[in-house]
Amino acid sequence: MNANEMSAAALAYLGDSVIELLVREKLVNDGFSDSGNLNRESLKYVKAGAQAAAMRNILPVLSEEEMQTFKRGRNMSGGNVPKSATMSEYRTATGMEVLFGYLHVTGKRERIAELFAIAYPKTEA
Repeated sequence: MNANEMSAAALAYLGDSVIELLVREKLVNDGFSDSGNLNRESLKYVKAGAQAAAMRNILPVLSEEEMQTFKRGRNMSGGNVPKSATMSEYRTATGMEVLFGYLHVTGKRERIAELFAIAYPKTEA
């Protein structure tokens, strides 16, 4: 796969799953074991508003290439904004998903881990 040839929507789709996996690993490592608690806690990370807040944490450390990738996702059109988010939050969250999808496709696993740690610095458990 060539990340530069992939649509922003495809990268967002992949990035959503990358973020979801990282959140699940974090919650299990933080000691959550009950599926109800895991699902409830994961929403604190994967809702558009939470992702937008997390993205604000990592914006200052992005490379130029990463910033361009984020903006590519943030500026893509379409999508249904959930009732729990503003349009701005939704677009920022989509940009984050595109960024993480791009990093995944380009094999930058260490950078993904680094950005995720900056995005969500505190333990919720």
